[in-house]
Amino acid sequence: MISANIPNSVRKAVYKRDGYMCALCGDPRHLQIHHYRHRSQGGCDHPMNLITVCAYCHGVLHGNLPACSDYMGPDELDQACAEYLGDYYAPDWYPYDG
Repeated sequence: MISANIPNSVRKAVYKRDGYMCALCGDPRHLQIHHYRHRSQGGCDHPMNLITVCAYCHGVLHGNLPACSDYMGPDELDQACAEYLGDYYAPDWYPYDG
């Protein structure tokens, strides 16, 4: 799902930062941008709140797709997002800063 609210320059920078692949599983296909802290919870369109994910991981993160038996569920994927962004932006990253 592509959001018109994320500027193209920010979207491209996030894809580039994440190596043009899903930051969670490494799949380079069907890439989307996921807000770690959802906009409905006050999340912003800043790269510190955005992560590149494939359509499958995005669906699992939002509870729209079931996790495969050998794959992480939504809670584990959410934790993986937090660790990825936290490692990338340490020590400045805190997921609850708007």
